[in-house]
Amino acid sequence: MDLSGRDTESVWDYPRPPRVEPTEELVVVAFAGTAIAETRHALRVLETSHPPVYYVPFEAVAPGVLTPARRRSFCEWKGVAVYWTAASGGRRSVEAGWSYPEPSPGYEALGDHVAFHPERVDGCFVDGELVESQPGSFYGGWVTSRIWGPFKGAPGTAGW
Repeated sequence: MDLSGRDTESVWDYPRPPRVEPTEELVVVAFAGTAIAETRHALRVLETSHPPVYYVPFEAVAPGVLTPARRRSFCEWKGVAVYWTAASGGRRSVEAGWSYPEPSPGYEALGDHVAFHPERVDGCFVDGELVESQPGSFYGGWVTSRIWGPFKGAPGTAGW
């Protein structure tokens, strides 16, 4: 346990395949000078070697902020991901988020949620703490002071 009284988590204790769990932490995504998403009903996806990825309900995202992007990708666990462009205050961030509209069995809870890449918005916060991006630009994990690694995603870690 750290000095703040919160348990710390090693990403090497997370499961494979990943686990989806609800959290009551306050999750806020900021972009273009405003909170574009805010909720205490997020989901965390926990996977070995990765910082948690936070998914917020679409209903917690400000109306009109997200529009579909062209990109698609495939996760062996969660299925086909679609990407979203965020637009607010005259600014745009292409592929700022992603979702699984038809998630694979076991991941159905993600179907009405969207995740955001911390480096593609102005800030992502968990209980008021500004998160850091997972190393690399692919995975989109949220690194907080209670999470420790090493983390997959940085150059040279693809073979882990």
